[in-house]
Amino acid sequence: MNATTTSLADLATTRPAASRIFHRHGLDFCCGGKRRLDEACAELSIDPITVLHEIEAEETGTEDVEWGTRPLGELIEHIVDHYHRRLREEIPELITLARKVENVHASRADAPVGLAAHLTMIHEAVLDHLEKEEQLLFPMILAGAGGQAAAPVRAMEHEHDDHGANLRIIRSLTNQLSAPDDACETWRALYLRLAQLELELMEHIHLENNVLFPRALRG
Repeated sequence: MNATTTSLADLATTRPAASRIFHRHGLDFCCGGKRRLDEACAELSIDPITVLHEIEAEETGTEDVEWGTRPLGELIEHIVDHYHRRLREEIPELITLARKVENVHASRADAPVGLAAHLTMIHEAVLDHLEKEEQLLFPMILAGAGGQAAAPVRAMEHEHDDHGANLRIIRSLTNQLSAPDDACETWRALYLRLAQLELELMEHIHLENNVLFPRALRG
């Protein structure tokens, strides 16, 4: 099969560096993961062959884990220990930074007004989401009852869509995460860390939507 006709989700699942390259080009591999690479690239006027070459170059010498072949228990442990932990630690700090930037630069037209409030809402939604996964869905999967988890999986996927929409609002509030040329260090650091949050949340959603959930539902 021509690799350019492979879905973003399949590439992100089987090529360890794909998610980083997709994020670099603004290709949504989590909620929009079912689209073919060539179709997604065409929408953004990107050469899909170039994307594939970048994936290959990125993978040279890397030691990324192919989570599609690892035991489900190991994958869940990785999701909780890495992605869930990071979200719990990082979002409160981002809220603090956003409040500082808004307060100091409130008079500027390019200040990210409303960002702290939006991040606070995201924090509450994310904490609720993580709790439901860790207390309900993940124990079901670990107990071998993943085939009976269709309803909670659908609920989590719906909430993942909401997370994706919230990321887009962050971009609209921050001029696509682009700080002004004369921005202070705190402002620049805030946007840099928001970009990392976006990447990690997209990787997190991808691992659940396109790797963990399909495998768990097969029983």
